[in-house]
Amino acid sequence: MSETGFDVVEVLKRLPHRYPLLLVDRVKELVIDERIHAVKAVSFNEDFFQGHFPGSPIMPGVLQIEALAQAAGVLAVESLGLAGSGKLVYFMAIENAKFRAPVTPGVLLDLEAEFVQKRSRVCKFAGKASVEGKVTCEVQFTAMIADAPE
Repeated sequence: MSETGFDVVEVLKRLPHRYPLLLVDRVKELVIDERIHAVKAVSFNEDFFQGHFPGSPIMPGVLQIEALAQAAGVLAVESLGLAGSGKLVYFMAIENAKFRAPVTPGVLLDLEAEFVQKRSRVCKFAGKASVEGKVTCEVQFTAMIADAPE
């Protein structure tokens, strides 16, 4: 089943993240049990640009990975029917992270993630971030599904 995009209001219904750590602004396409294409609008006003790096702002690579993980979280929530279940998607492992190009203010960061393996409690993903078709980050990561803390 393919769902054609939704906005940040719908993203907020699927993720526990909030500003300033919400890094998914829109879902362009979601294919249940397969993949997601989301977008992060990278603004000069992002808090991390104040110190990374003054005079030459670059989005930290770890935040690119976090953005990909959040996109994958939306994919998992939709594919596993987790919305409203009291379950969250937690990072377990990051593997083979590669950074190919800097991400600067004023761009749209495309976030693409797909299932590599899907089980009821543990999922593996492959993710790729890009700007205008140029890959900025590639990574594989694992997440677990667990109860939200009370």
